[in-house]
Amino acid sequence: MSDHTAPSVKSSCTEYTAAFLLLRLFLGLRTLLAGIEKFESGGKYSFEAYYANMGRMASGITGASFMPLWMTKSFALALGYLLILFGTALLLGIRTRCALILTGLLYVGLSFGLMAVQEAEGVAWLGMHVGLFAGALVLVQHNRFALWADKN
Repeated sequence: MSDHTAPSVKSSCTEYTAAFLLLRLFLGLRTLLAGIEKFESGGKYSFEAYYANMGRMASGITGASFMPLWMTKSFALALGYLLILFGTALLLGIRTRCALILTGLLYVGLSFGLMAVQEAEGVAWLGMHVGLFAGALVLVQHNRFALWADKN
């Protein structure tokens, strides 16, 4: 009877590993591309476009909420770089658990900004991402394809 249970356990572990890999790839690509798009303006990518885009974002949130410009600008200026860093870490499997937690917190921070300006649709989209990060954290123990694994 134990011979019949062993293959299903192995199959289950393989499925969890595949499920986690799919989540990691999706979240990594989504995060990386969200960071890269912050550098775009008129079909061209540059640091000048990045700082202009992030300045507009910070001013828009400050103008429509209770948050001061120094707070929104500090968050906005770091945002693109953090998204690229965390997205790359997720894709390559570099300290995956840490990258998932930090990226999830970054998305919570983005959600807070959208909550402050009462942008319900954006909050819902980001909430879905946070849920995916939470699911990935539950499955992170099945991370088999990592460049630099977390220490347990």
